[in-house]
Amino acid sequence: MGKRTTTWKSSNDPDFITKMHRILALYDTPPDDWRVVCVDEFGPLNLMPRKGKAWGPVRSPRRLRATYNRYNGVMHVLAALDLATGEIYYRIRRRKRWREFLGLLKALRARWPGEKLYVVLDNFSPHKHPNVRAWAAAHDIELVFLPTYGSWLNWIESEFAAIAAYVRRRNARTGPKTRFAPDSPIREWTEYPTAA
Repeated sequence: MGKRTTTWKSSNDPDFITKMHRILALYDTPPDDWRVVCVDEFGPLNLMPRKGKAWGPVRSPRRLRATYNRYNGVMHVLAALDLATGEIYYRIRRRKRWREFLGLLKALRARWPGEKLYVVLDNFSPHKHPNVRAWAAAHDIELVFLPTYGSWLNWIESEFAAIAAYVRRRNARTGPKTRFAPDSPIREWTEYPTAA
């Protein structure tokens, strides 16, 4: 029987300790006049078949042909976790370039117009784009970058893991959807048939 292992990639960032302490300080004692927001991207979102082996009937197994092409594209979630309230704000976009990330920052700025923002985020290149940095600096947003290979320090990562766990748990216990709100008054108001 095989043994399950977990891998760990240590950071080679020479400023790892300094950056980690700064982020932990923001988490533990957020400044009174600032709001701390953790930001990250989740995706691409798509139904991805996984290669592998499984037991099946010897004769004529029913198989669905796997497709590894995404002709209609994929979607990405750009999300922000507000540590003051625990609420998550998100945008779903086809791309996750600097333009989409800047759009998320603008939405966060509009949500809290009078507050300064600390935005904790990883070193994904769109986050460091000159236009993003310039706009953030001009609008009281400080970008607080994680140390290299330190994404586990971003509080929103655990929220993404919880979302994935919920979807797996739900899908393991689901069944067919057959009748939506069968006893709803809307069916009578609109003379929609209530019988199957």
